[in-house]
Amino acid sequence: METSSNYGAFMERFLLPPSSSPPGHAPLPLTSLTFAVKDIFDVKGYVTGFGNPDWLRTHPVATSTAPTVLTLLKAGAACVGKTVMDEMAYSINGENIHYGTPINPCAADRVPGGSSSGSAVAVGAKLVDFSLGTDTGGSVRVPASYCGIFGFRPSHGAITESGVTPMAQSFDTVGWFARDPKTFTSVGRILLQLTEVSAVRPTRIIIADDCFRLSSTPFDLITQVVTKAAEKLYGGDILKHENLGDYVKDNVPSLNHFMTKENIDQVYNIPSLTALSSAMRSLQRFEFKSNHGEWISAVKPNLGPGISERVSEALNATGEDADICHAIRRELRDALTSLLGDFGVLMIPTVPGSPPKLQTDPSELEVFRARAFSLLSIAGVSGFCQVTIPLGMNNNLPVSVSLLAKHGADGFLLHLVENLYDSIKQEEAAAVSNPKNIS
Repeated sequence: METSSNYGAFMERFLLPPSSSPPGHAPLPLTSLTFAVKDIFDVKGYVTGFGNPDWLRTHPVATSTAPTVLTLLKAGAACVGKTVMDEMAYSINGENIHYGTPINPCAADRVPGGSSSGSAVAVGAKLVDFSLGTDTGGSVRVPASYCGIFGFRPSHGAITESGVTPMAQSFDTVGWFARDPKTFTSVGRILLQLTEVSAVRPTRIIIADDCFRLSSTPFDLITQVVTKAAEKLYGGDILKHENLGDYVKDNVPSLNHFMTKENIDQVYNIPSLTALSSAMRSLQRFEFKSNHGEWISAVKPNLGPGISERVSEALNATGEDADICHAIRRELRDALTSLLGDFGVLMIPTVPGSPPKLQTDPSELEVFRARAFSLLSIAGVSGFCQVTIPLGMNNNLPVSVSLLAKHGADGFLLHLVENLYDSIKQEEAAAVSNPKNIS
């Protein structure tokens, strides 16, 4: 374990050297860049620790390196170590009682977000140029938002998960973090194996008004610079508004199974998205149990607060709702594909507010977590790709927005971010120089 001089981001430091281009050839695309990997990826010669000392103690040294890591080395980047993660990837907070909590470089008194906590912190603190994480329920999107950096959750199945310890396969994805859009898109092109294609103009940008009402961050603060940037690039007719909760309720009939009176009566939520979150977590629990239940029962690992309760719930999962959950996944993917079309994007808040303070009592975070998973389950269940875009700071805390595109439209979304971000920065600069522009 590294000390806090490195923000507590690393489990261990090492060097996996990059490939180099043959003499007389152009440099490899990621030449001179460094990266770190979440301690969920296999690296030959090291035990994959999965965020827990008992897991580390009871598992063998990896005999091969995850293909995703090898791909980045072949593209010219150097891997400099493994990063701290939440235990068994079962949290979006970023706290780890065994290895310490990586220090959020944007706000040291706040959680960094998890479970890819160390990977996000290493990028945010400028210890590496980019990093790898995984995202099942939000584990790239949340820490990217909390640490003020870019994060990408790709379409489900778009990047191989070979050599990665599974959490719940119906939702597991390999994602990445970077501080600047150029590095972010360069890494994305390698991981997604994209050939150079011309950027496509989006046909619509749909703002999910009800989702923004879940956030404690003012609506205009998140949306205004993005909508102005989009208008400048593509024209005002591209912007549409949607009540996403109603649309999902009307077009995903199998969700009725998870719609409860309690969901409908709660004032702080969107009933259909709360039901969506319930479906996602139900299937996640069952798949987690299938993957790790035997090991947990045999080893009885020491698990931290919050994690131990979630793991206990998972061990009691029966899978009786699995077929309905899979039906919901199909229906949601079809419904959102119809809503967005081939080149539409959905704009939502990444998270429902600022990163919580360190060591906040879990009971105080129940409403926040419920809202967070309502937002995170949209891409989680549909398998759509989602990008977290940093929008600077508000009251000394990071702000972000997320854009989603249909399953398989990862290249389109990546190009869109690259084009849009320059315009966003111009709008931010204009707003700072003329505060009256901010309503």
